[in-house]
Amino acid sequence: MKDLDALKKQLARDGRLQRLQEIADSTDGQKLAGALDAQKIEQAARAGDTETLRQILTQVLSTDTGQRLAGKVKDAMQDG
Repeated sequence: MKDLDALKKQLARDGRLQRLQEIADSTDGQKLAGALDAQKIEQAARAGDTETLRQILTQVLSTDTGQRLAGKVKDAMQDG
């Protein structure tokens, strides 16, 4: 958990956290969030179930919306 806290602080310091939040709050971000089963994702992440997480990610990236958001996240993380 410390690693995640440190990452969040670093992202906030260099402005990437704000850009990621804007992506999440966008129409595409909200559309995708509404289509995902947050409880299933959380359970898989807590259990370390990488196969389920991989399947979810594959499903997301098979959509135009998912591909658009992935590109925006990639750009936001690279600009740091």
